[in-house]
Amino acid sequence: MPILFHQHIAQNGELGLWEITEPPSYFLHRLRPKGEEATQLKQLKGKSRRLEWMAVRWLLHKMSGRRKRSVCLKDEFGKPHLVDSAYEISFSHSKQLVAVVAAPVLCGVDIQNITPSVERIAPKFMRPEEMKSLKSKTKMEHLHVYWGAKEALYKAYGRKELEFKKHILIEPFEYNLKKGTCTGQVTKGDFSSKYSLWYQKVDNHMLVYCLFQK
Repeated sequence: MPILFHQHIAQNGELGLWEITEPPSYFLHRLRPKGEEATQLKQLKGKSRRLEWMAVRWLLHKMSGRRKRSVCLKDEFGKPHLVDSAYEISFSHSKQLVAVVAAPVLCGVDIQNITPSVERIAPKFMRPEEMKSLKSKTKMEHLHVYWGAKEALYKAYGRKELEFKKHILIEPFEYNLKKGTCTGQVTKGDFSSKYSLWYQKVDNHMLVYCLFQK
């Protein structure tokens, strides 16, 4: 299936979403991974993980508009990067959807299937001041924005060893039904960085992405 959408976003960034309906052979034939990429793909366990790996890279290539595909590898922390570009990139997947964000600043993206189970695990990642912003009618969707926002900031930080509740704060905000914005901050020791965040509901999924505030 073609790209569901490809948007130009703030700070010269780009956001893309793809629904996977193709067989693995569709992506494998087009990507033709070699070297480290081929090794990465071979090491992945399970057909779904390999399919997601290929789909995000093909989406990233289609978003770039370039004739030749850029090789995408991971650093020692597992953060993806392009070998021939200074652009920051981030991937996410849920069910049959894969999302990609690319920008010249630190960025992160997360997409999640909206499910009631988020309310059960909320105390593990939500701060008291964040919980106070929730309203019963939109609690489930609102929680998914908070969770997705923290996932996106975790990916943008890219050095792991972050606790969602302790190190990541999403400034309490009022949830908008279709799409909206909020801000977040990563603080660990002497390190602190702020991010702008955008969210939107896509069918039964919540898509959230962040960009570093210059």
